[in-house]
Amino acid sequence: MSDRVSIIEVGPRDGLQNEKTPISVADRIAFVERLIDAGLPKVEVGAFVSPKAVPQMMGSAEVLRGVSHLRGEFHVLVPNEKGYEASQAAGAKVIAVFASASEGFSRANINCSVAESIERFKPVLARAKADGIKVRGYISCVLGCPFDGEVEPQAVVNVARTLFDLGCYEISLGDTIGVGTPVKARELMRAVGGSVPAANLAMHFHDTYGQALANLYAGMEEGVRVIDSAAGGLGGCPYAPGATGNVATEDVVYMLEGMGIRTGVDMEKLLAATNEVAALLGRPPVSRVASALNAKKKRAS
Repeated sequence: MSDRVSIIEVGPRDGLQNEKTPISVADRIAFVERLIDAGLPKVEVGAFVSPKAVPQMMGSAEVLRGVSHLRGEFHVLVPNEKGYEASQAAGAKVIAVFASASEGFSRANINCSVAESIERFKPVLARAKADGIKVRGYISCVLGCPFDGEVEPQAVVNVARTLFDLGCYEISLGDTIGVGTPVKARELMRAVGGSVPAANLAMHFHDTYGQALANLYAGMEEGVRVIDSAAGGLGGCPYAPGATGNVATEDVVYMLEGMGIRTGVDMEKLLAATNEVAALLGRPPVSRVASALNAKKKRAS
């Protein structure tokens, strides 16, 4: 447990796209700048998707261009070739594609089967490989689905292996509705790790039932060393009523630092970034650590 863990900050994309209040391009650029300054060099900044389907991600090209002068690795989500072309016009160096481990979620989310969704982005992966663009693969509903209920680990293994074989350098396993528990998380990481090296896996856990940190710890025990998180616990899932956002970056950093694992993150600057975006959304951060530190600051003032 003493080795370094890499954090992928997904707040500006996966977090904000599920928040009801849209944030301007200028404010999203400023948010990314604060996250980079806080010591989070890998940030997912936008998505090249239909503005009708996801209006919160309008202007992602402008956001990507607006942060291109910063030292960091910036990821964008692309669903198809049209999105890929737009991402390349904006200068994207790292893209992400996504599939579900459950048929019910795939049909509700993108109106096609899991197999059909993979066929849709095969041309994207081929073009990215030819262009020298890194591709990250997301798998949603790895520990449960709002439509299908339990998801068999083998279903996740099958999708993960397919994405890896198609050229994704990293597979991010998402507990989209936050229903997982540590034993199930450990079993899943062990199962997927049998087909895809643990060094090429990431954990993307939501905190609906307060299990995300425990699940991350269980996955770390299986050798996974990449964690997706969102400042302030931003996000949710439109298809899962009551599902809260991603595990909060502050909570992850607090846990890791308390374990003696250096993250390189400045908690004060991260807290400031979290508070700024929470103010724009008109609500306090849901992060336990942010709430505790803000209360501590208020007492001291």
